[in-house]
Amino acid sequence: MSTDNQNGIKEKPFEEVTLEVKPIFQGKIINLDVETVKLPDGGTATREIVRHPGAVCVLARLGERILVVEQYRKALGRNLVEIPAGKLERGENPLEAAERELQEETGYTAGRIKKLTSFYSAPGFCDELLHLYLADELVAGESHPDEDEFLECGALTLEEAKSLIADGGIADAKTILAVQAWELLLLRESKQA
Repeated sequence: MSTDNQNGIKEKPFEEVTLEVKPIFQGKIINLDVETVKLPDGGTATREIVRHPGAVCVLARLGERILVVEQYRKALGRNLVEIPAGKLERGENPLEAAERELQEETGYTAGRIKKLTSFYSAPGFCDELLHLYLADELVAGESHPDEDEFLECGALTLEEAKSLIADGGIADAKTILAVQAWELLLLRESKQA
């Protein structure tokens, strides 16, 4: 791997130039485009790209536990346990969306909330960017899920969350990443104590 910058990553080493974009599907949540691209070696290829407005997810700590929701995921045909999350509305501030999703799905509001990181869900075919927030100093309230959302809120210890990951009850990338971030936060906090 050749390098060009201070991080050791070459600047645009294999950029693909878009030659044509063919919109295939325009949906409520996603759009699908098929793009013809020029490859770095001069050849061409086709790329199927899911366009998504982005999303937020919240690692909400309630004492020694985190808040989770269990809901049916039609694409998988089964229930999953996940951290609270939701898509961004057009032009919506991610911090405000994180606060909204936490309250809608769990009923809790956060006295303190901060961004931990942003990451792509599946960059091989999708441009969805997720923003992960840490919420603390939670205050209970009433949840207001979307009219087509049926979910159950609960709370897990770190060991319970890791066990669910091992058993496949937690199987989505955002929640697995959040549990790992939580474990690192706990380790850092224990060293500071």
